[in-house]
Parts: sequence; C-alpha cells; structure tokens
Amino acid sequence: MAHIICIPVDETGQVEPRWGRAPRVALATIENHQITNWEEFDVHWDTLHDQDGEGRHHARIAKFLMDHHVSDVAASHMGPGMSRMLESMRLHTYLGVEGNARQVVERLAQEL
Repeated sequence: MAHIICIPVDETGQVEPRWGRAPRVALATIENHQITNWEEFDVHWDTLHDQDGEGRHHARIAKFLMDHHVSDVAASHMGPGMSRMLESMRLHTYLGVEGNARQVVERLAQEL
C-alpha cells in the first residue's frame, strides 16, 4: 500500500518550520520504502492563515490533505488544534523533523 507524506518545504528544500503557515508543501508517494513521486505545491497557507479564522483555515488544510489522499504528515511542530484535527482524520504525524525535507522523508519511508 502506498503512503503519501505531506511535509512543509522552503525554497531551498529544507523543512519549513511553520506547518499551518507554510507557503509551500511537498507530497511524497512512498512505495516499498522508497520515494516514487515528489511534488511541490504553493499552498500559501502563510497568507491565508488569518483571512477567515482558525476553523476555516483548518478546513482548508484538511481539504488539501483529503484531495491529495495524504496518509502521513511530517512537520517541525504544530499547535494542539491542528494536531487534534489530523488525529481525527486518522493521519499519522511525525513531529520534530528538521533539515533537508527529502532526506527526512527518505528516513521516514524506512518505517512505512
């Protein structure tokens, strides 16, 4: 079974520390413990964060994750509301990640 990991990335390929305010995220498809696809999306969650309130922003993120069939999220950190939302969506979260985003996902792929 393939896993799709969502991870916030900056313009240099490093883990963006702001999950809920990330301007860009990568989606990595994992099959047989290997990355088989890597796509990056400009999500603009940084500028959209304060436009409609927290509930609407969380819904925006949830829709993106559902639309892209995400199964796992890797992030430096996230707030308790976001953590609860992802848990309610039954997504596995890996917190405390940092460094090169692709290398982070390659390490996580070994666990999947």
